[in-house]
Amino acid sequence: MASSIAVCRLHMRGRGSLGKCLQRVETFLHRNIGTNVVAAQGETHRKDEADEKDGRRSLCAVQAERQEQAERSVLISCASEKRLLKYLSTHGNINKYFFYESYGTHAVVEFANRESVASLLEEAAIPVVSNEAMVPFKSRLLSLRKSASLNSPNQKLCKPQITIPINQLIQRLSTEESIDRQVTSLTEAYQLTEENIRLRFLVCSLLKDIAAAYFPECTIKPFGSSVNGFGKLGCDLDMILDLDGISGRKGTPPKGGMSLEYQLKRANSERAVTQSILSVIGECVDQFAPGCVGVQKILNARCPLLRFAHQPSGFQCDLTANNRVAIKSTELLYLYGELDPRVRFLVFTVRCWARVHGITSSIPGAWITNFSLTVMVLFFLQRRSPPIIPTLDHLKDLAGPADKSVIEGNDCTFVSDFSKIQLQSNTETLEQLLCEFFEFYASFAFSKMSINIRKGKEQNKPEVAPLHIQNPFETSLNISKNVNASQLDRFVALCQESSWLLQLSETKTPRGRTEGNPAVPWGLAALLLPTQVAGVTRRKKRKLEPSSLRLKSLLESLKTS
Repeated sequence: MASSIAVCRLHMRGRGSLGKCLQRVETFLHRNIGTNVVAAQGETHRKDEADEKDGRRSLCAVQAERQEQAERSVLISCASEKRLLKYLSTHGNINKYFFYESYGTHAVVEFANRESVASLLEEAAIPVVSNEAMVPFKSRLLSLRKSASLNSPNQKLCKPQITIPINQLIQRLSTEESIDRQVTSLTEAYQLTEENIRLRFLVCSLLKDIAAAYFPECTIKPFGSSVNGFGKLGCDLDMILDLDGISGRKGTPPKGGMSLEYQLKRANSERAVTQSILSVIGECVDQFAPGCVGVQKILNARCPLLRFAHQPSGFQCDLTANNRVAIKSTELLYLYGELDPRVRFLVFTVRCWARVHGITSSIPGAWITNFSLTVMVLFFLQRRSPPIIPTLDHLKDLAGPADKSVIEGNDCTFVSDFSKIQLQSNTETLEQLLCEFFEFYASFAFSKMSINIRKGKEQNKPEVAPLHIQNPFETSLNISKNVNASQLDRFVALCQESSWLLQLSETKTPRGRTEGNPAVPWGLAALLLPTQVAGVTRRKKRKLEPSSLRLKSLLESLKTS
């Protein structure tokens, strides 16, 4: 109780501060239901229209639309029943809805306009429980209470929010007719669904309602895997508290020699400000936000953050503030994924393969991270002949004045207008690319060379590290500095073995199925069997040479025999 009172004293002292603090949150929520979150699109509207003509939209435009949808949505804990929708429709037209399971059944409902949300909140009641004291905080996270006469629920199909088990995925892939189809099928099974993306933006919107009690013009938006196109069902929700959009930052010339400025609290550094903001927001989330549990304030990390679980959605959440470089990295990966569909297909496949064989892990350690793997895929695609995607330096050369971005001394500039990017004609299939990816890194000179997607070519290592991958924007950093020699050796060995298996006749073509028996794993499905590839650690280590050369020498020896 003492901690919650301390938070409220940030606003005013004296008796009743808790109630007044919460009243600010409630007042803001009802006052700003009609806030237009897409106002910032004005400067880039024409460019976005041009991108939409060829089916590609900028990340800024996509996020603005998603945020606007989230502002018109509510999250309701309920039984799956048609009566719920009939009841909600009395407050206005419903655009979209879906049900899912997380600590019970929940419904995400998007109304056609924000007035419907305001109407629904006006009718909602604060529950009365005789043996508990509750914080009277009102949000768009609601629970449906049924009367005794409504006891016949009509069950709805719940949308999955996690990936299928690996054994089911292998069986699905085994029935496909080609490795290309296996790769696309894997991506379809693992990528974020439309419903899951909507839920992520809604969680951000719910948290923004809390933060806006202190910073009324702030936004909270997802970044990283949730929006860059490479997110897997079940991945964490990374969010950023964006304060850069607060008006008044761009000073105007004084009129008549006079101007007004806001009086503000001051701190020694931007990092200290970020730590203070996250500390206060974290206290509010811990004390007042329904459904948020296990709040941890990790304020002394290189990038201060809040970590907690949001039970109604099932997401593990990380909230940072003003992490601008991470936002640019998200935009860059999104752009690369939009340039050619093979980028996303290959990233999903390599990530799945890596997770199955323990190359990556959700536990911090010496493993290769998903971000490092993604950059390795991008670098490989830049090294194709002709290249499938351009280098970051080329994207910088195409940038216009509006794309200029320098963050803490780091040049983060690259073009955002898809129409300015001309791709070369590369017709390699997904099967060819997957096999060549394993070949490429099975023989890569990791001991001498660094991976650099700015230049799109190998460079001499600037430091002693088993694996060196240059950070695309903070170029002095190695994003794979945590990887040790044994993990890199294991990655190289698995690449070698996977390339070899993909070229074997018994695993390269469909094996078919017998009546009453499941299909025999082949192609990509065979690579996802741990006993197939992981056996390399138990067998005598093969000489590190391209598998195509091994096969050639094997065939020649057979001919001689």
